[in-house]
Amino acid sequence: MNRPDPALLQPRKSPQQARSTATIEAIRQATIQVLLADGVGRLTTTRVAERAGVSVGTMYQYYPHKQALLFGIVEKQLRLIEEAMCAACERLMGTDLKTLAEGLAAAWLGAKLADMVSSRAIYGIAAEFDLSDPIGRSAKMLTEMYDTLLANAPDARFADRATVAFMLAALLGGSVRMVMEADPAEGNLERLRTELPRACHAYLVAACQVG
Repeated sequence: MNRPDPALLQPRKSPQQARSTATIEAIRQATIQVLLADGVGRLTTTRVAERAGVSVGTMYQYYPHKQALLFGIVEKQLRLIEEAMCAACERLMGTDLKTLAEGLAAAWLGAKLADMVSSRAIYGIAAEFDLSDPIGRSAKMLTEMYDTLLANAPDARFADRATVAFMLAALLGGSVRMVMEADPAEGNLERLRTELPRACHAYLVAACQVG
């Protein structure tokens, strides 16, 4: 897998005005459209610029190359998911296991499905580029938040709470990714909405009993 120098993945400049912000968003949307239509291998900055309706020179003002463009998509999507889950954890602090499981599952699904196109695009990028650093940082942060939630659940004690938090994060992330990559039809998404909270709660109850 490609693993560029992280310093090369940063945008050349950040948008300072509303017009610049609109340009960045147009580039982002065009990148996702080209990525989903043609795949990572055929995505080029020239094709993205054409789809976005901007010049290649304008593209290079923000993103020096294809890798920076793709990693920008990843970073923004991860940030939005982290913000949504952080807000959910604040709301759920001190609740029982059932409320906690249902709330986390609903928040995760809401965050991933709010922009399902971008979420699916990340999976395509991950097939070509090594995203272990940004995704690893995000997973670590989420797992630590879940650990704190479990520590404050009034009806549960765990022998190895950190491992339970890790597996809860894996259960949430893996279940949704499998469906979104394989067949994100509405029927399957509805199954996720019904069954993922049950699966999370059942796991937490089982882990608590073991402890």
